[in-house]
Formats: sequence, structure tokens, C-alpha cells
Amino acid sequence: STLSFQVLLNSDAPTGDVLLDETLRHIKATESAETVQTWIELLTGETWNPFKLQYQLRNVRERIAKALVEKGILTTEKQNFLLFDMTTHPVSNTTEKQRLVKKLQESLLERWVNDPHRMDRRTLALLVLAHSSDVLENVFASLADDKYNVAMNRTKDLLDMDPEVEAAKARGAEMIWAVLAAFNK
Repeated sequence: STLSFQVLLNSDAPTGDVLLDETLRHIKATESAETVQTWIELLTGETWNPFKLQYQLRNVRERIAKALVEKGILTTEKQNFLLFDMTTHPVSNTTEKQRLVKKLQESLLERWVNDPHRMDRRTLALLVLAHSSDVLENVFASLADDKYNVAMNRTKDLLDMDPEVEAAKARGAEMIWAVLAAFNK
């Protein structure tokens, strides 16, 4: 089953991204290979297994937000919520956001290939993550009703596919289907 796929390290060459490199070090340091499901839980901080705490990434959301602020995609603001102040990170680079939105919209409309195995893998991964983050409807919100319905129906068809079957046919995108299976469980 895709949920029991084990993550094996092909290369520990640095990526240049602090969080990715830290993740690679954790994967390399594990004595036995862990499953996709376990790594998702560890890397998002959603497990407190005392035997695996050394493999957890610390302050993931804050570190991702900080990296996006450094790249000029987000900005940092303090918002007052009556009794307390909270740091928020609104989008400051709307051009980059629009580029991603347009890419996803086009992949399901103008450049629709009707076969997930012929889709660009990064686009497929972005669709899976946007769906799992519950923001995919926002991506299509600016579309006319007919295009919105087409995009949502194609997305539903794609995401309703059996990750087990699709992973077996994936040839290099097995991890995307394993992640979808983990989020759908």
C-alpha cells in the first residue's frame, strides 16, 4: 500500500534550502526506513513519538514563513486580536501568487492532458498539496462559472483516483500518490 511506502534516500547532496537539507539529514540518520505517513507526521510536528523526537523539524511553519519573507513573497505584520498581538504573514508578492494560480488553472483547463501520468510532476504535486491544504477552491474562484465547474470536476476526478493504482503506474511520481493517500486517510 502507498501508505506503507518507505522513504529511501537517493542522494544527500545539499539542496541549498535549510529545511530541505535538515530533512535530508533526518532521513539519512534514521536506522530503519520510515513510511511516507510517518515522515509527514514527523516533519509537520503532528506526532510526539518519544522515540522519534530527534527526527522532528522544529517550528516548521514559522521557518517556512520566515524563508518566504526573506524571498519577498510574504511580509510580516502584527495584528491585534483584542487581548493579544499575533504575527501574521500576508502575501506581499501578488505576482508570484498569481503565477501559481494561473499555472494551476491552465493545467486543468487549456493544458489539460486527462492523464495524471502525463502531467508535469510539480504541477501534480502542487494540486495535491493545494487540495490537502483546503485552498484549491480559492485557486479557481476567479474563473467564470463554466470554467470553474470544469476545473473542479477535473480536480475531483484526478484526486478521486486510487493512489495505490496510480502509484503502481507512476514511474517517478510514486511519492506524490503516497502523499495524497496519506492526506486522504
